[in-house]
This record gives sequence, structure tokens and C-alpha cells, in this order.
Amino acid sequence: MKNDTNLSRRRFLHNTGRTATAVAVVSTFAPGVLSAVPPSKTIGVGCIGLGTRGGDLINAVVNATNVKVTAVCDVYGPHRQKGVERSQNPAVKAYVDYRALLADPNVDAVVIATPDHWHCQMVLDAVKAGKDIYCEKGFSRTLAEAKLMRDALKRSQVVFQLGHHARQATCAFQARQLLAKDILGPVTLVRTGRFKSTEPEHPNWRWYGYYDQWERPDPARVAKDVNWDLWLGPAPKIPWNDRHFWHWRCYWAYGTGYAGDLLSHEMDFVQYLLGHGIPDACCTAGQIALLRDDREVPDTWSAIYEFEKLGRTVTFTGSMNTGQPTQPVEICGRDATLRFDNIAHEVTRFQILPEEHNTRKDLPKGYAWGKSPKQPNHMVDWVDCIQSRGTPKCSTDEAFIETATFLMSLESYRKQRKVRWDAAREEII
Repeated sequence: MKNDTNLSRRRFLHNTGRTATAVAVVSTFAPGVLSAVPPSKTIGVGCIGLGTRGGDLINAVVNATNVKVTAVCDVYGPHRQKGVERSQNPAVKAYVDYRALLADPNVDAVVIATPDHWHCQMVLDAVKAGKDIYCEKGFSRTLAEAKLMRDALKRSQVVFQLGHHARQATCAFQARQLLAKDILGPVTLVRTGRFKSTEPEHPNWRWYGYYDQWERPDPARVAKDVNWDLWLGPAPKIPWNDRHFWHWRCYWAYGTGYAGDLLSHEMDFVQYLLGHGIPDACCTAGQIALLRDDREVPDTWSAIYEFEKLGRTVTFTGSMNTGQPTQPVEICGRDATLRFDNIAHEVTRFQILPEEHNTRKDLPKGYAWGKSPKQPNHMVDWVDCIQSRGTPKCSTDEAFIETATFLMSLESYRKQRKVRWDAAREEII
């Protein structure tokens, strides 16, 4: 790797580097007319949001062929500096306001890795600016936002990728091919889950800038380095709050909790494998079982999805208070089960487990290299599609399915009852 993904915040603060900041606000953008990009052309990428996930994504994009990170943007000074240092471009521009980055003529495409409450407006503005878009999941916080984003993207010629990188696994590609051949018989049950336990003094989602960083920076210093009004953006206006800044996943104003952060990973992976679309119904239970700090979102989450016409049930069970009951992705058919070795974005192989009544002799034994072409990673898939004007693996339509699915779980939890998907009206009822 050209960069150290785990480069710590302390090293950022002690390193020196070049940074140019701009706060110019551009309110309107002319829609771009996009055509196939010559394979030899260098694609200028702007990275918006360089925190936890954004720091990983800039590492991924700088390693793609025919790509140069030409601009970075973050409202927090040390994160901007992180972007400058990881860009591998001495001429990179650094911006405080993302709208100035979108107006930069050297930016052809953007990677959006901000808290979820900014996704909708940033995607809409990037579409108006004619920029191709990679946006980290979850797609949006509300169904209304998801519809606005989907419709704007589909009216445009923008190449869009949602950041669900489980779709890059070669073993998942192979499993998808096998499932299309109906080797399991009718699939009636799919089981997924996310379990994790951390030290009591390090509750989940309470890190500082990266998943393994637990040392709290001086809030007064951080407040001076953050444009708080820009960070809040469309969220309710509140005084500076460093817990909301660092731990935004714990609060409803900025994200969707377990549903959009963890359940969405698993349900999108199942959608990639089976392609069954938005569920007919969902019933969810959640609670703050143990992590009783000031977080608003549950630390325990269980959802049951029903696909009535298919006779299929998909379950998700999650807890932040135990890591022991590992739940690999399991596709359970009448005649056999396809079991992966891990949760969605960490799968490396699978096995086929026949039922006792299944006497077939030709069942595959499981995943093996060489039977399918190795799949490009999720970022490279997006870059390849920018060049060809093709459709990435987690495109606009798939992003809408992902969002409607996880929002059904959120709505069921909030209403404390089963909810249904009204396909004609595209509403959760």
C-alpha cells in the first residue's frame, strides 16, 4: 500500500504539510454533459470528509489506475491535513466548504464520506455540478431524501456507487452465480447478524477519528479547529458538542443507528446475492441494553423481513455487548444451505451443506480461486465505470433498495409494530 491506513491522529498533528483552504460558497452548478472517459485520461477526484471511513477511502482511491486526488475537503483542520498527506499530490487543494470543491475544474468525481445527514444535499449538489459520485453508506436518513437523490441521479448521466464493499468479494460473485442455478432448492430463510463487544471503558461508536483511537482530544482545541456550523449543516442547530462531533453515529440527528450502519451491510449483501428487492414487511425490536451513556440509538437490534411472494424470511440480529455468537451469512434452501465464513464485508469463502434428503452428486464443494475472474475492489469498480460510463455494482437502483430496506427496520422500531412496503406509492406504511 502507498499509505498507512492506520496512520494515527497524533502523527497528523505533528506532521507538517501543505494546505490551502477555501470557503467560497457556490450556490448553483451547471449540469455536466458526461461521455465515456478515454482510458488514458487521469480522473481528478475530490474527497469530501476525511474522518474515520473517509481516511480509508482516500487510501483506496489513490491506488486506482489513472486517478489523481486533486482536492480534499473537511470542516476539521486535522482531517483536512490527513487528506493532504494521503493524497500523494503536491498540488492538491484543500477546502473547508464542499461547494468550493465542487466548483474546482480539476475535480471530475467526488468521494463523499461525511456523516449521513449531509449525504442528500452533497449528492444533489454533486449531480448539479456534473461530478461522478462515490457515496459511503447509508445512502440517506429518510425515504424522502432517498427519492430525491435517486431521481436526480437517474435524470443525470452521473456514475454513482454506494459504498457497500462486500460486493467486491470474488467468493460472493461465485455464490451469486451458483444461487442463480437454484442449487439450494427454494430459499426460504436467510440468517445474518452483527455482534461485537469492546472493553467497558471503550463503548462501541465512541472512538476518536478511527476505530481503534480511544484517547479523547482536548475539546477546546478541537472546537477551534472545526467549522461547527458547516458540520451541522441541515441538522438541528446546537452549541458545540464534541460527543456529537466524534460519536455522531450515536444520535438520531446525524444517522440511523444500527439500521443504516450495520444492518444495511448485511441486507445489501443478501440483495446482491439474491436480487429479491425491497421486502414486503418488517418487524423490529431494539433497546439500549447496556451502553447507557447519552446515546440515543439502541445497542441491540433484531429485525425480521418477510418476502411473502417468495415464501422467504430474512433475519438480522445484532448486539454491541457480546462478540461470541458469530453469525455468518447463511442462505438456507430446502435442499442445501450456502454458508459464508463471516459477516458480509469480511467474507472470503463459503461452503455448501446438503440436507439429508439431497442425493445430488454434483454439488460444488465451496469457494475456490480460479473458477471466476477475480473481482475489482469496490473503488476500482467505480473508477472503471467512470471510464466506460458503465453501471457500478451498487448503483442508484441498488442504493434505493438498500435504503428502503433498512428504513423499514427503523420505522418498525419507532412505531413499535410491523410495517409494510407499499410498492405502488413507494412508502413505508
